[in-house]
Amino acid sequence: MILDELYEVLLDRKINPREDSYTSKLLYHEKGINAILEKIGEECTELILAVKDGKRKDIIYEAADLIYHMMVLFVKLDIKLEEVWKELERRRR
Repeated sequence: MILDELYEVLLDRKINPREDSYTSKLLYHEKGINAILEKIGEECTELILAVKDGKRKDIIYEAADLIYHMMVLFVKLDIKLEEVWKELERRRR
């Protein structure tokens, strides 16, 4: 699944930071977790605006940005995707 693959790349950027990596810069930003939280807030707003404008292509683009930044947050906080999937599974019942 693409999310699992992306998670592994993000985790690698945490373990092996690279100067040319946007992900590494977010994970090790001087603002700490706030840098990631600011991006999540920005992406949420952009997704909302895309939905209000009814632009399908923009909605998909902004949703992908939001998912990416949420996954960076998970990696930063050592939250495994399996934990999120288990919670979703619990809610399905």
